[in-house]
Amino acid sequence: MDYRKRHAIPDLGVGVGLRAPHIAHVLRERPAMDWFEVISENYLAEGGIQRSNLEAVRATYRVVPHGVSLSIGGADAIELTYLARLRALVRRVDAPWCSDHLCWTGVAGIDVHDLLPLPYTAGTLAHVVERVKRVQGELSVPFALENVSSYLEFRDSTMPEHEFLAEVVRRADCGVLLDVNNVFVSAYNHGFDANAYIDAIPADRIVQIHLAGHTDKGSYLLDTHSDCVSAQVWELYRRAVRRTGPVSTLIEWDEDIPTWDVLNGEVARARGARDETLGSEAAEKASWATSP
Repeated sequence: MDYRKRHAIPDLGVGVGLRAPHIAHVLRERPAMDWFEVISENYLAEGGIQRSNLEAVRATYRVVPHGVSLSIGGADAIELTYLARLRALVRRVDAPWCSDHLCWTGVAGIDVHDLLPLPYTAGTLAHVVERVKRVQGELSVPFALENVSSYLEFRDSTMPEHEFLAEVVRRADCGVLLDVNNVFVSAYNHGFDANAYIDAIPADRIVQIHLAGHTDKGSYLLDTHSDCVSAQVWELYRRAVRRTGPVSTLIEWDEDIPTWDVLNGEVARARGARDETLGSEAAEKASWATSP
């Protein structure tokens, strides 16, 4: 059965990542926005202004937590305290799913604060699947893995990234957060076909899509989240949406964060691309009316 239908995963529409420069505006003006994604680690603590702001945002909007430090591919044991706090956050905001990255972020207790690629081997596959199952056993909602952007590859890899990701989600029975910009960046950096990558990911497993800008460094692309979405990424997004149908989409902007109006303009472009690709029926189902 279709993964999204089996888990009753909703299409939340088009949203943005909730970032500090915009929180005051969001709380004061309550602008029309379908939903917000929050960095999980910023809201795990009890009490404080972060908790208060989150509760105020959640009173009006749907919220989905997105983690950056689970290190699902790492060798260190997964911290059960972290999972307990994440589970509490998920329940607090009544999130329909939560997500993190297909990567490792450190070793021997040292966090490098980066999303590092994995060697795509049978051994790594079994390791990641086992850890995803353990995480899902601790959470009360579906869990999705995001493909990361990368700038190096392991010589030991025996399969392409898209095949590895597809097999992980099949064996672990989890979802995919498809970052279309990351696909484009990595395809440029490593010379693979971005269209083939998009086509290889099981469409029913894709519970969310990320869109962002990158920086062209000439010999490589850097995933900076510091600009508007590129024309090539918009085309990849349309290709993905043709396969998935209506699926929650998010604009990420984390450096050189612009004014709310500029960010909202990217949301409008995403909504327009989505509606144009899916036809008038999608346009009629604008999700601003989704109840919090």
